[in-house]
Amino acid sequence: MTTRDDQLTPPASAPGASALPIDEAPEAAGKTTQAIRLAGVSKAYRTGRADLLALDSVSLTVHDGEFVCLIGASGCGKSTLLNLVAGLDKPTSGEVDTGSRRVGLMFQEPALFPWLTAGRNVEVALRARGVPKAARRVEVAELLATVRLSGFADRRPHELSGGMRQRVALARALAQDADVLLMDEPFGALDAMTRDLLHDELERICAERTLTVLFVTHNVREAARLSDRVIVLSSRPGRIIAEYPVPRPGPRRMDSPEVAHLAGTLTDRLREEMGTHGS
Repeated sequence: MTTRDDQLTPPASAPGASALPIDEAPEAAGKTTQAIRLAGVSKAYRTGRADLLALDSVSLTVHDGEFVCLIGASGCGKSTLLNLVAGLDKPTSGEVDTGSRRVGLMFQEPALFPWLTAGRNVEVALRARGVPKAARRVEVAELLATVRLSGFADRRPHELSGGMRQRVALARALAQDADVLLMDEPFGALDAMTRDLLHDELERICAERTLTVLFVTHNVREAARLSDRVIVLSSRPGRIIAEYPVPRPGPRRMDSPEVAHLAGTLTDRLREEMGTHGS
């Protein structure tokens, strides 16, 4: 696959410049339907006598079909934000809205049931949706084919590589018939080659299904390679401090010049933030 020759336009939120207003980039890309909306969201946890503020007044809109990456220092509230969007937790204040969209969640660990085969692990999500048994068999085969695992339905997790287990986890997430996919460092534990291959698969699946993705990562190159927008969160409490729209005229590679350029900009912004807070 060839890489692009054009260079990224310097982000409006580069160090020393103002962050791009939250909704400008998607509108410019022709995406106007909101899939995820956070309005003034804060989340505090009770720890002893004091409250620990994880997120502070976060407002963010993600549009249908958009791929948005969240990056920031450890403990800045990225996973907390995903949990709020997934409905696994409630904000202390503010509003989280996904409309009537179905939301799927995928973690760094595949979290497969070790006693079940790959096919049965995917089927768990279909059973939870109430899909009839005969239809489940067909849909499991289709989902495993989607993640390029046809012929592995009867393998148990210990018989699969790390990348293959993550493919099963992705198939299970898709089995939830999700419109919105929340991904919490799903490829963080994989080697570089396997991760790059799964990037290709994820891009293909997102294009085929028009999925909206909110993706947490510590890897700035991964964010630059996959996203339509990169959101940078401050150190705790998490606030949105910068936003980088990413032009996408064609396929990207991890080692391409434009990905390296944006990754460098993101690294500089994170270093600035961590230096300010002494992290």
